[in-house]
Amino acid sequence: MDASTYQYLLSKPELLHFIRQEPVWYRYLSRDPDSLALMEKEAKIFFGKTVSQRLGKMNRQVQMVHMLLQLANAMKD
Repeated sequence: MDASTYQYLLSKPELLHFIRQEPVWYRYLSRDPDSLALMEKEAKIFFGKTVSQRLGKMNRQVQMVHMLLQLANAMKD
């Protein structure tokens, strides 16, 4: 792996964690250091940080709060 690529990974602990979870990226980055942007995109998907994943998570949380409010109202009556 290129030294500058390795230094970049050291500066981003989340990416370092991802590459340790998915060791195939060591090989990809050794062969093509320019695929770092692709790895970052895959890491976002892995950690659930894409916009659609965040919206889905927020939607589930809102549904849970709504359900809890309905339960509280049912117990009150």
